[in-house]
Amino acid sequence: MKRTRLAVFTAGVIGLLVVFGSGGRLDAQQGFAHAPTAIAVKADGTLLLAEYEGQRLVHLQTDGHELAVARLRGNATGLALSPDGATVAATWGGTNVTLYSADGLEAGRTMRVPLGACAPRFSADGARLFVLSQWAGDVTAFDVASGEELWRTPVLRQPVDAAVSADGGKLYVANLLPVDASNGPIVSAQISVLDTASGETRSTIRLPDGSQSVLGIAAAPNGEAVYAVHLLSRYHLPTTQLERGWMNTNAISVIDPATDTHVATVLLDDVDRGAANPWAVGVTPNSQTVVVASAGTHEVSVIDARALRAKIDQVRADFEARVADLPADARQYETDGISEDLTFLLGMRQRIDLGLNGPRALQVVAGRAFAAGYFSDQIAVVELGSGQVTLTDLRNKAPLSKYRRGEMNFADGSLCFQNWQSCLSCHPGTRADGLNWDLLNDGIGNPKNTKSMYLTFRTPPAMALGVRESIAAAVRAGVRVIQFAVRPEEDYEAIDEYLQNMPSPGSPLLVDGKLTASAQRGKVIFESDETGCLSCHSGELYTDLQQYEMGMGLGQDEGLPFDTPTLIELWRTAPYLHDGRAATIQDVLTTCNPDDRHGKTSHLSPAEIADLTEFLGSL
Repeated sequence: MKRTRLAVFTAGVIGLLVVFGSGGRLDAQQGFAHAPTAIAVKADGTLLLAEYEGQRLVHLQTDGHELAVARLRGNATGLALSPDGATVAATWGGTNVTLYSADGLEAGRTMRVPLGACAPRFSADGARLFVLSQWAGDVTAFDVASGEELWRTPVLRQPVDAAVSADGGKLYVANLLPVDASNGPIVSAQISVLDTASGETRSTIRLPDGSQSVLGIAAAPNGEAVYAVHLLSRYHLPTTQLERGWMNTNAISVIDPATDTHVATVLLDDVDRGAANPWAVGVTPNSQTVVVASAGTHEVSVIDARALRAKIDQVRADFEARVADLPADARQYETDGISEDLTFLLGMRQRIDLGLNGPRALQVVAGRAFAAGYFSDQIAVVELGSGQVTLTDLRNKAPLSKYRRGEMNFADGSLCFQNWQSCLSCHPGTRADGLNWDLLNDGIGNPKNTKSMYLTFRTPPAMALGVRESIAAAVRAGVRVIQFAVRPEEDYEAIDEYLQNMPSPGSPLLVDGKLTASAQRGKVIFESDETGCLSCHSGELYTDLQQYEMGMGLGQDEGLPFDTPTLIELWRTAPYLHDGRAATIQDVLTTCNPDDRHGKTSHLSPAEIADLTEFLGSL
């Protein structure tokens, strides 16, 4: 669905402020967290930085000297530099995108988008601006000159990055997570391809089974490839070991923009060392080098794009020749093996340690890559030819608080045996990856859907069957038996601090923080005796913290009681039920509740189901 409207606010109304101090730096309190989340490089070699915790847009030199600063009244989530280098777009505060002059950072027009504003991208001619809304799940296009909203298009699930095609006609959108029920035959995230002029969805490109956390996407300037980086989770296997990427591997997928089809997925890991949590990807202007930032292992991979494509094409050709004479029923079980080959990048990739922590921001220019450490508040400049790294601290950075240290530990793949994964690998955004995992804490052969970590300290016990008495116990057990590591108690305590205090963006279904008319009607249905929802989902967290046998257990779980989950942030935690059989909230209420054992809903009309779904999605 698309609609056109004017969505323009002046900078003065929003309360933006450009502040200069002595020497061109911001006069601010000494010592604060920056948390750079996006970076751009100007033609003169100076940098633009968006700071999530610092709530600033900064123009600075590579030595950290600040030339201009725009203060924001909210966390910065992304930035983009226009093709002519004159304008900067920054997303901040959940629903805002503001245009600035690239010289001086003078604030201009601010436009509003649905909740989760991130990853602004200019069109090839600079006339349009595309803004993603992660939580609302859509993309909005604006006319840069007027601020008029041109179109708004829903995509799939949590769009977090986008790339404009080389010809300017398409926008490739990286959807973070799958939309599938997690007990299905294929569960994977997809790329949405939109027409930049009309906003129409041209196609969707499904990544291989187990693909999730698609955090970065980039288009080669020569138009020959689009690259997306993500995890490739081996969720069909019990979590008995880590060697050779048994649980999670880390990957880059190649997409053919001529046909908008998936070409191949290549592993970024080595045989005995993972490249945990690939976060961003960039391509040099000559399209010959691809650079991937692995935020969990604090490094970049510098890849020869021509050698990569040549090897993919050769392996695919060999595969086609090998299976050409097989009957169709036999051929379907054959694969080219590329996504299982931990040696595929040998001879064409260099792994470079950046010396910082959490490179979530990356920009690639001719001969250089620029990365920013989200947790260490540093900038690394990488010479792509020699691999030499120059590291610079951001000004006025503060020591890590216990909360931020816990967030860092949660995301740090270097704390894991052989660096394969971090806690964030299965809990992107500290929530859930949308997959079923066969953990060993409740037996083997009975996979369960990954649970969100939000509110877990307030809703004991932990795990679907309540096999851990608390989330604190689950954290310590998880590091030991999932990451195959042992950490000092202070590391666990920092993670505890983070999990107890992490924020929530609030539901995108709320309007000005209030329930819609549909959700208000759904609330009445939810609280009625006829449905009985309150008998289990009561209190401010919508759970009575009890366990019930709901007739949903299968196999060795048959007849076992399951923990009553909180309904807060239900809009964010699909799929649902312990085995993820319900892809949507509506599925929970209808097709996955045939005997009314999970609330009495069979008597409800389609309109009432829609209202109840709206209410539950608003919590």
